[in-house]
Amino acid sequence: MTFKKFLHTPFLPIYSTALFYAFYYAISVWQFDVQIVPERVPYDFVAQLILAYILFALSRRAWIFLILHALLMGVLYIGNPVKIAFFGGPIMPDDIFSLRSLLLILEDWKFFALALPLVSLAILAVFNLTLRRWQNCVGGVLAGMLTITILYQPNLIVYPIDTYVGTKEWDQRSNYLWQGATIHTLLETARYFLIADAPPDAGEARKAALFLSQQTRKNTFEDFTPRNVHIILLESFWDANNLVKVKFNKNPLSQEFRKLWKSANNSTAVVPVFAGMTANSEFEVLCGFPVTKNTVKFERQLLNDVPCLPRLLADKGYKTVVSHPNIPVFWNRVNAYHRVGFQTYWSEKDFVLDDINREFLGDSSLYRQVLEKISDSLATKKPILDYIVTYFGHWDYPLNENRPPQITSSSEVEEVTAYANTTFYKSSEFVDFVKTLQKRDPDGIIVAFGDHLPFLGEHFAGYVESDILKNSRGDFSDLMFNTYVNTPLLIIDGKNGALKVGRLPLYEVPQLILNLLHLNQPTIMDFATPLENRRIRPLVGLHFDEFNDGRIGVCKEPPYSPECQQSLAWLEAVKTISNDLFIGKQFTRP
Repeated sequence: MTFKKFLHTPFLPIYSTALFYAFYYAISVWQFDVQIVPERVPYDFVAQLILAYILFALSRRAWIFLILHALLMGVLYIGNPVKIAFFGGPIMPDDIFSLRSLLLILEDWKFFALALPLVSLAILAVFNLTLRRWQNCVGGVLAGMLTITILYQPNLIVYPIDTYVGTKEWDQRSNYLWQGATIHTLLETARYFLIADAPPDAGEARKAALFLSQQTRKNTFEDFTPRNVHIILLESFWDANNLVKVKFNKNPLSQEFRKLWKSANNSTAVVPVFAGMTANSEFEVLCGFPVTKNTVKFERQLLNDVPCLPRLLADKGYKTVVSHPNIPVFWNRVNAYHRVGFQTYWSEKDFVLDDINREFLGDSSLYRQVLEKISDSLATKKPILDYIVTYFGHWDYPLNENRPPQITSSSEVEEVTAYANTTFYKSSEFVDFVKTLQKRDPDGIIVAFGDHLPFLGEHFAGYVESDILKNSRGDFSDLMFNTYVNTPLLIIDGKNGALKVGRLPLYEVPQLILNLLHLNQPTIMDFATPLENRRIRPLVGLHFDEFNDGRIGVCKEPPYSPECQQSLAWLEAVKTISNDLFIGKQFTRP
């Protein structure tokens, strides 16, 4: 058969699906160790074949169809394994909204490796689309019916697959392996529209508020006491000594930081994310509500001006400033920071980039420049909320000539040693900053926390090496889920020193700050007051309770225990209030 005849055969989609499936699947298994369950491959293959015939029917030219099909299957069968290897789960619909942010930080060949296939897909799809022949019209009808079903009747896709194939919302990696790339993508796209967050009506919002008011703790503080508040987000900051089977020649955290942290009894923040999506940790520490879904709250779930911590303090006469030496629009921060109440946002263009580690400004330079910017406020005693988001510490942990590597390790995972050197410098520079800040502002409140654990190799390799995590969330023990989201937390109450707060979900930090300021008025943070005998950490698809007696109870799926039912009811009410405040009519705004 000549190539020309090959292109015009009606069996072309069968050939292309078989060829690309075999090729990409081999890369997925050998390069990324992601293997679809063999008995599910035929179902996934047939689903992809149906899509291929729809695409073929709509195509003007067969050779363009082949390119489009190759690109589409590459995104599905290579893109998903890449994300699974790095972050533990496959591509989800919400990732589309994070695409712009991802493109902003990629450089050189990495940018083109992602952008070129996506742009080519879009251009070729538009160029190749035609409705001139009867088969084109059939393809258009089928594509339209599938689109309408996903948008308006997604339950017709979700319920049958959930019933006959099965889905674990908390373990998307297993879903992908059991369903295959095509079925998983169709299913989760339909589910996205089925369970999309919607603003509650007044009755729903007030009912949830009444339920949560039973948990609210009444404060009996004296008069509000303005003090400066300094919040420092430490990028990817974590204690590498937790890698118990790795031997380091030197402590990955500086001795002075260890001493300071020990005075706080090694308190920890329980954060909402792992190895990325920093903005969700920011949302929690600024607004006092937990993040519960696989979406960046700053991107699409923060549409209103809300009385978060910055706005509350601005209303009390504070100057509210945020500093982050990154592209200002990253994670929609320009809009998000304004909506939570920051008056000033200093981004990349506002700093002298004099201490660059590849593209990341070193912490010591950032701290020095921030102090220079707020020096007038410190001198005039005008209260200030000073929020700093560090940039140094991102994967793959580059250092410049001013930060020579000092730490070696026995780990076989490349990222472990690189990360240990990075965190050594981060901890040292942070302590130097705290010393300077306390001299100039001895009564100020200082809050510092790691936003998420670092990426330490594909499939959690660095953590698996020390047996503190498994290579799949589906195999995590209850304790591992807690480990998965625990980072250092340090809260210094001015001259009173560091507070021993234990393990604190990050969304509880704003209320603690308000308590230290003796702010005795209703706020939105009151709604997230935890149940009396436990603290609750929502994650994507599950939540876990940490009880006052130290027990960890993970709540994954029905049938729920009585304790899980209690925390689930609390969590559903909190989500209702959150939707009302951040995307709704704000019926419950104090």
